[in-house]
Amino acid sequence: MLEAEDWVAVSFLILMGVFAYFGVHKTILKALDHRRDRIKDEIDDARRLKEEASKLVAEYRARRESAEREAQEIITNAKAEAERIAAEAKAKMEDFVARRTKSAESKIAMAETQAIADVRAAAAEAAAAAAGRIMTQTVKGSVADDLVTQGIQDVRQRLN
Repeated sequence: MLEAEDWVAVSFLILMGVFAYFGVHKTILKALDHRRDRIKDEIDDARRLKEEASKLVAEYRARRESAEREAQEIITNAKAEAERIAAEAKAKMEDFVARRTKSAESKIAMAETQAIADVRAAAAEAAAAAAGRIMTQTVKGSVADDLVTQGIQDVRQRLN
């Protein structure tokens, strides 16, 4: 008599025979082959996408490096331009200060000259007036008038 395990083995063999008769193994193999092909295609697509992504990354890195170089050049040029403008402004300011100083010194010298001339004129007037008073008190007549007039003119000429 057959045991339960034997019946399971016999049933299994009969099931396998039925599967073989209907070609189930071919269907299973075909499904596995189809799945293998689909997985292979997906891997190929993934590999292609990875290569494209690598190319894009390299391109963007090159663009970024180029942009960084351009930015550095712009910064360098801007610094040089700022230094040039600062140097020009400094030179203009020094020139302006020098011209103002020279103008102020010139004005001071003119004022000094004018003040000296004014002082001399005032001194001449005072001396002439004093000489006139002294002469009128000591000398009388037409000789006195001539001497006073000539003395006043001499004092004025010498002090001016």
